[in-house]
Amino acid sequence: MQLINLVKVPKLKVASEQSKSRHPAGLQTRCIHHGESFAANTGTVMPPIFATSTFAHGNPEGFDYTRSGNPNFRILESVLASIENCQYSKVFASGVSAITAVASSLKTGDLVLCEENLYGCTVRLFEKVFEKFGLKTAWIDFTEQSAIEAIKEKQPAMIWLESPTNPLLKVIDLKEICSTAKSLQIPVVVDNTFCTALLQLPLELGATLSLTSTTKYINGHSDALGGSVCTNDHDWHSKLTFAQKALGLQPSPFDCWLITRGVKTLPLRLERQVANASALADQLAAHPCVNWVRYPFRKDHPQHVLAIEQMSAGGAMVTASLKGDEKQTYSICKSLKYFTMAESLGGVESLVCHPATMTHASVSIGVKTRLGIDETLVRFSIGCENLSDLELDLKQALDKLQ
Repeated sequence: MQLINLVKVPKLKVASEQSKSRHPAGLQTRCIHHGESFAANTGTVMPPIFATSTFAHGNPEGFDYTRSGNPNFRILESVLASIENCQYSKVFASGVSAITAVASSLKTGDLVLCEENLYGCTVRLFEKVFEKFGLKTAWIDFTEQSAIEAIKEKQPAMIWLESPTNPLLKVIDLKEICSTAKSLQIPVVVDNTFCTALLQLPLELGATLSLTSTTKYINGHSDALGGSVCTNDHDWHSKLTFAQKALGLQPSPFDCWLITRGVKTLPLRLERQVANASALADQLAAHPCVNWVRYPFRKDHPQHVLAIEQMSAGGAMVTASLKGDEKQTYSICKSLKYFTMAESLGGVESLVCHPATMTHASVSIGVKTRLGIDETLVRFSIGCENLSDLELDLKQALDKLQ
């Protein structure tokens, strides 16, 4: 399976030497070639780490203080804008920092209409932090057709989506939601962490902002924190630039360097991860100790047809409901050899997570029950290991339930 066949290679829009060429560079090429290194006189292939807090006044590149900009930030932003096929990218200290930058640009009394199944820390930020400052939220199921009427009725200041969602892997019709929102001049944020721009392009589907935790697939090695927001909207880019500096949401130069290194192998990693995930989803679905499996490109996924239209591949996340209680589910997670029980996702190593007590522990029991995030739910982040090793590992663990 060739990853280049899984993704639409968009025309490069960002300013770079590549964009001046007669033939726009391919996606894999753009992941590898970062352009400006800010060290032209050295011939360095990888950019250096600019470990400095301040810069001499009046330097040609206009840097003054790392909280408001650093060469490593700018290098990574250029790569991310290139693969997202957009004008602007702004990097942050983490995915949560990126969320904070967007949400802090709203004002008291504004309503954010959210998909009901969002990342647990996003929910916590809205309900435990920004609510204290007068920001309002409403939660609905955006896979229902009634969501369109809810947008028209509530007239929110912003719509906040994930697709696929975390951890239930619901797929939302981004084009339809964004079209309705655009007609009402409502900005739409899409958390694209599970897909990255290689599998889904929210901005081309009509979103205003495409948000990603670069900690995950973009970096891919579980050794750096980061977040980014991409957009074609100049006003939003200015707001994000202000938030990065004013709120101190900037990443470290070293983390940006690590993520720039990581993104170079993103197409290769994701190709293996997607292939492994597709096979393991089928294996899980066939096991007698599994109630059900959610994987967007399986035909039994509730939004399978939409997923095929909207995504170029099913991704590398798999969610399953096991036949057992919480103690048995924990036992299965702990008995896996090649799946570390841990939060996060998207690295080269496979992980298993118990969302009810880990990623979504801060979500109220009532909400988790309503959404279906119960004690039997497990979320797998599939890595780059040999498929046969992962298959045997899952089998030995699940067979214990019998």
